Amino acid sequence: MLRRELEYFFGAIRFFTRLPVPAWVGHSSEALNRAARYFPAVGLLVGAIAALVFVLTAQVWPTTLAVLASMSSALYVTGAFHEDGWSDMVDGFGGGWEKAQILAIMKDSRIGSFGAIALVILLLARFCALIELDPAVVAAALLAGHTISRFAATTLLRGLAYVRDEGKSKPLATRIGWGELLFAGVTAVLPLLLLPPAEALLGCLFAALATLWLARLFGRRIGGYTGDCLGATQQLSEVAFYCGLLCRFS
Repeated sequence: MLRRELEYFFGAIRFFTRLPVPAWVGHSSEALNRAARYFPAVGLLVGAIAALVFVLTAQVWPTTLAVLASMSSALYVTGAFHEDGWSDMVDGFGGGWEKAQILAIMKDSRIGSFGAIALVILLLARFCALIELDPAVVAAALLAGHTISRFAATTLLRGLAYVRDEGKSKPLATRIGWGELLFAGVTAVLPLLLLPPAEALLGCLFAALATLWLARLFGRRIGGYTGDCLGATQQLSEVAFYCGLLCRFS
């Protein structure tokens, strides 16, 4: 049983990152279906790498450069997998009117004007949000942001249907069970304990609002989700989480 769960976990790492995994890990569709529960755990790993890079570089560089190095490390580890989904989703929903047209645009490997602009704005928003945080909490924010945003994307596997007959995310198309979603949720909550409760709550609220808005958009326009939709949800909810941490009321 332990070996099987490790196979699911390493399968998730291989699917969502460029990190090496043990040679004995298989490629079965069942393993990839079960890997969805470990989506937030992968976020915890990516967030830990980003946080470590920030902590180390902040010893010799100003916060702005340390944040840039941290973001770059996460992009390298994931191969910009989710950022690609974000730009494809914006291209599709920005340039298409009907379901078939939206899906066709998202499948096109070329990036359009909508996607390019949205990607620049997203990366700039993430950078600005992180440098506005107290440097003492940036590492914890990265851990929580990468983890909670991947849980946000995981919820779409429960609430929406996969709308393509094929595609890279087809192995994840089986709707996740409540037990698996609970496991993913518990994983996502753990790094939140490193942040002040009120700020963590606001961050989660903003991430949830971003996720609900996107889920409603996906359901209304194409009747479900694609792999690009999952990536877009992870990206927007991560930035929304950081923005929530920065909220101040007077």
